[in-house]
Amino acid sequence: MSFQRLGLRMAQQPLRTQQPVFRQFIRRVSVSARDVPGGKLTGTADNAFNRERAAVKAHAAATSDLWRRLSIYVVTPCLILAAINAWNLWNEHWEHWEHLPPLEERVEYPYQNIRTKNFFWGDGDKTLFWNDKVNYHNKDKTT
Repeated sequence: MSFQRLGLRMAQQPLRTQQPVFRQFIRRVSVSARDVPGGKLTGTADNAFNRERAAVKAHAAATSDLWRRLSIYVVTPCLILAAINAWNLWNEHWEHWEHLPPLEERVEYPYQNIRTKNFFWGDGDKTLFWNDKVNYHNKDKTT
């Protein structure tokens, strides 16, 4: 028998393990309160389990609506205010730096820029996070 015929035969035969799962899915879908006109459970569908499930769905809908509104109307303005505050603090910080003496004239204390060996990148004196606007190191300067 060829592999093509075997494949066709297997495709035509339903798998036995799939049938109970499919039936269980159909059962779950068909007994929900949203399928019943008016949203009320009647007959055999009206039992404690289905009433509780309907209550949980209603609670989840209300809660998700609350959190959606909170995230839109509370969190977004708070983030905008925080960004404005951070921008103002950033500008104040650099205004403060304008009043300081130039980097070359500042005192270098012995505990600053300790180098036991050179870094293996660049000129060996600057750290990986070196910023020329705020960092200064004079190798020849002694305190």
